[in-house]
Amino acid sequence: MNTETLNRILYGSKLTAYAIMRRTTYVMAFLAVGLLIYAHGVVESPVRLHNLYYAIDGILAIFVIIYFLRILYAFERVKFLKRTWFEGMLMAIVFINQVGTYMLGIPVVYNVFESIGIPLSVELYRVMVSLYMLVLLIVELLETRVHLKAVQIKPSITFLLSFVFLVLLGTGLFMLPKMTNAPEGMRFIDALFMATSASCVTGLAVVDPGTYFTFGGQVVLLMLIQMGGLGILTFATFFASLMRQGVGVRQHVAMHELLESESLYSTKGLLQKLIFLTFTIEAIGAAVIFASWGPSAEFQNLGTKLFYSIFHSVSAFCNAGFSLYPMGLYTEPVRFAYVLHLVVAMLIIFGGIGFPTILDVLSPKAMRERLNAPWKNWKMLSRITIYTSAALIFLGTVGFFLLEYYNTLSELNFAEALVTSFFQSVTTRTAGFNSVDISALNVPTLLMFIFLMFIGGSPGSTAGGIKTTTFTVILISVLATIRNKRNMEIGHRTIPHYVSYKAFSIFTFAAVLNIFFIFVLSITDAQFDIMRLAFEQVSAFATVGLSTGITAGLSDGGKSVIIMSMYIGRVGTLTLALALSTKAPSINHRYPDTHLAVG
Repeated sequence: MNTETLNRILYGSKLTAYAIMRRTTYVMAFLAVGLLIYAHGVVESPVRLHNLYYAIDGILAIFVIIYFLRILYAFERVKFLKRTWFEGMLMAIVFINQVGTYMLGIPVVYNVFESIGIPLSVELYRVMVSLYMLVLLIVELLETRVHLKAVQIKPSITFLLSFVFLVLLGTGLFMLPKMTNAPEGMRFIDALFMATSASCVTGLAVVDPGTYFTFGGQVVLLMLIQMGGLGILTFATFFASLMRQGVGVRQHVAMHELLESESLYSTKGLLQKLIFLTFTIEAIGAAVIFASWGPSAEFQNLGTKLFYSIFHSVSAFCNAGFSLYPMGLYTEPVRFAYVLHLVVAMLIIFGGIGFPTILDVLSPKAMRERLNAPWKNWKMLSRITIYTSAALIFLGTVGFFLLEYYNTLSELNFAEALVTSFFQSVTTRTAGFNSVDISALNVPTLLMFIFLMFIGGSPGSTAGGIKTTTFTVILISVLATIRNKRNMEIGHRTIPHYVSYKAFSIFTFAAVLNIFFIFVLSITDAQFDIMRLAFEQVSAFATVGLSTGITAGLSDGGKSVIIMSMYIGRVGTLTLALALSTKAPSINHRYPDTHLAVG
């Protein structure tokens, strides 16, 4: 039977078959995710766990069968396989493992992991299956009519809601019995705090992630950091384009605004570059960190060492600042691992300068273009981002070195003190890792840190704060006013006045919000002095994660304030910028000028 005859036979039942397959996919995806959460989060009995895994493997077998049927009903089968190569690769892995396990008695995945000395093979495989099921469910939901109606919401609102969804999902997962080592489980307010801190890539913690969470809980924390750093919409849209026919114009408009790309045409390419670039940098970072652990850093096995490397790499690049050590990088095994500190610092810098800058300066295509045309300069955004970041890092390094030389740096030699100062300068603006005791810092150092945290990272990055570009525009505007200049200029270019209006609006919004929340914290947590409360609040708003050690001791009211601050700090300034970017209603009149004394 040739292909044309087969297509004619199947043509009449194609629509019915696709409808049945789609409905089956929805039901199986929901059921599988529910079973996986129940198995990983609740069930303790080995017998019941085995039965659940049999059921999950049965659902996976149904997915493989559905994929084969989709190939059969795709009349251009080669094009279909090319278009769904990623899903096909995952289905092939599942198919080979299931045939090997249940028909030949050879657990393929288990044997592969055991051969490289990773004893967590079953857990890792289950985690990968869980992630695949979640991604598949998101992709399926993206294709439903409900989604097509939902995307009528403004992209900025969709962005806000995606973080709410991520936080609530993380909260629910953290409260499951098997996610923590606490016999009584995790309180709702603490679970909400940790989920918000991870999703908003802040790093403030009310518990020690390394000892309080089980391996499953640490994996959930890692996934929240990764999805929160890049944005759940980025992942959903990326996998939709990767595993199916692609996404529509409205999704491209949303990603165009959120990723700050130059045109709709470049958005799709930018999205894929962003994901692959992120995973590449994190993978390289994890490999270097793996090789950088000092001899004093002991691990139970190779699998644990690999997980620690991946966790700290992702946490650093996403500027989250979470560590599996109780006192961060100040903990004894890694306190003096300066090579590790420098690797983490470089990952933080890459994550903090923003994807548009990385693509403009460090992408292979951009580097090839500059080799052919050395006179070609960086884009204005890249220049402002890099020069401002370098100046702030230099200022922070010198300031910390001078202010803390006879305090927290007193036991270190000159080179060690310099590396420590550089690391703290880098991490203070964005990430929140610490290689010194933050609670022992002098008051002037804390004030300098508040200033650096408030500025934060750069646009299009995983960092928080008002952003380096906002700070630069405000400085230029102030200098132009002092010099009585009519226009604001930088690099032989004129900055439009509406850009300075946006910058001052973001600055005012951030300043007023922080002052208000510090005022509330001074009421809810009066047991702490105002400097510590101000430091905690700005750290939360700028999604930095540094703390003087008061986070776990905050009242429930204080924790609620910090939760709101972390959320608003992650999405608020961006949302305000998007709201300000909408066109104002056209007016054809102008009122007479009036004189108003200021200053």
